Amino acid sequence: MGSFSIWHWLIVLLIIVLVFGTKKLKNIGSDLGGAVKGFKDGMKEGGTAPEEKPAAPAAQQVAGTPAEKTTIDVEAKQKH
Repeated sequence: MGSFSIWHWLIVLLIIVLVFGTKKLKNIGSDLGGAVKGFKDGMKEGGTAPEEKPAAPAAQQVAGTPAEKTTIDVEAKQKH
């Protein structure tokens, strides 16, 4: 009663193929493979030395300036 037999898994696989179709399952598999490959590439780039990385902080400062301009500092006044 603990695990399923091979026949149970084949029936489940058949139902999944009937519901989603082989084309959609193929697309899901390729998307998942691309995501795993991108993750591995990102992990390799994350292990490089700091001097090899491009100067990204300067670009982040430029992108962060509009948020600083829109911040308004206001004091709340109470009615007496």
